[in-house]
Amino acid sequence: MSSTLAPDAARTSAIHAPVTDFDPYADAVLDDPYPHYERLRELGPIFYLSRYGAYGLARHAEIDSVLRDSATFCSSAGVGLANFHVETPWRKPSIILEADPPLHGRTRKVVAGLLAPANINKLRVTMEREAELLVDRVLAKGHIDAVPDLCAAFPLKVFADAVGIPREGREEFLLPYGDMVFNAFGPVNERFKVCLDKAQGAIAWIAEVCKRENLTHDGLGAQLYAAADQGLLDPEEAPMLVRTLLSAGLDTTVFTLCNAMICFAREPEQWATLHAQPTMARQALEEVLRFESTFHSFYRTTTREVEVAGVALPKEQKICVFIGSANRDPRRWPDAHKFDVNRKANGNLAFGTGVHGCAGQMIARLEGEVLLGALARRVKSLRLEAAPVIHYNNSVRGYDSMPVSLLAA
Repeated sequence: MSSTLAPDAARTSAIHAPVTDFDPYADAVLDDPYPHYERLRELGPIFYLSRYGAYGLARHAEIDSVLRDSATFCSSAGVGLANFHVETPWRKPSIILEADPPLHGRTRKVVAGLLAPANINKLRVTMEREAELLVDRVLAKGHIDAVPDLCAAFPLKVFADAVGIPREGREEFLLPYGDMVFNAFGPVNERFKVCLDKAQGAIAWIAEVCKRENLTHDGLGAQLYAAADQGLLDPEEAPMLVRTLLSAGLDTTVFTLCNAMICFAREPEQWATLHAQPTMARQALEEVLRFESTFHSFYRTTTREVEVAGVALPKEQKICVFIGSANRDPRRWPDAHKFDVNRKANGNLAFGTGVHGCAGQMIARLEGEVLLGALARRVKSLRLEAAPVIHYNNSVRGYDSMPVSLLAA
């Protein structure tokens, strides 16, 4: 996989936007990106990332506008730093995430229908039962590592069951596979190389379990194969979309739950509010998504010469959209730096927006709402017992470890 190189000095001098050598993928930035985002927003509505030869957007309004204009700012060139139009992709592009109309519309229609609220809500009862069982287990322990014991355990059970993949191998392979996919949205740095090397076993396992004969007969994966039988998909597209479900729908939910736990552990009065009103779980989840966005950055590519915030951009120009910054933009959110479950956080960009808004956001929201609701009903207080360990990834933000103590209501 090749990477986009920083431009030469002559090209940089022709940039008519603030230029910064900010590196969004540095460990120090990933430790706490928000002060950096504040500085990026203050640079202006658009700026130039000299290290990567890409423009950047950090304010809500400009990012929302770009994401809604898929004709001008495409995904088919890849949603990472590499430009698939001019570089050879290291893997076959996703037929939904990295596709433009008309291909995107055809495959998206199938997946969106599968993950529509009417279908997803059929999973609620099962998810609620599994959430109660999981809360029983963690309360019995009292002291847990919230990442493997809670935040990963729930999606690895309910989402993987919903897709219909075998149980053996989930814990070992599913998360490393998604980690590789999301690391690839950034540069070809050492983090990505190490991750790709470690994920070879996961890649082989995913290819095997996504075969029709290895899926349960009634899961989401089997329904994708049924769509191919009906002529709605090409036969080879069904396993590709099953893989897309597993890469896009698991790690992000795990990290969203991690981010919820860290928010509430650091803000006990906010947990007290939710504990008193567990029916607020969905609203609280939206505030988590806004305040501690799981996705922090990805890319779009210009399809023509276009002006953004007064700056002329050429065709095939990469633009990095900093979702984690947009969701804390004070131009959009009063007291954006505060975590407040009473806030109506509708309009956050945690799942993107426009035609490429996350097709699986309804099932992710359902998982988050169900588990947060179960915890709110049963857990009086939660406390962070030691410093959490950040999971370093080029595009998504979460944790590897989070020692927490839980007190039953």
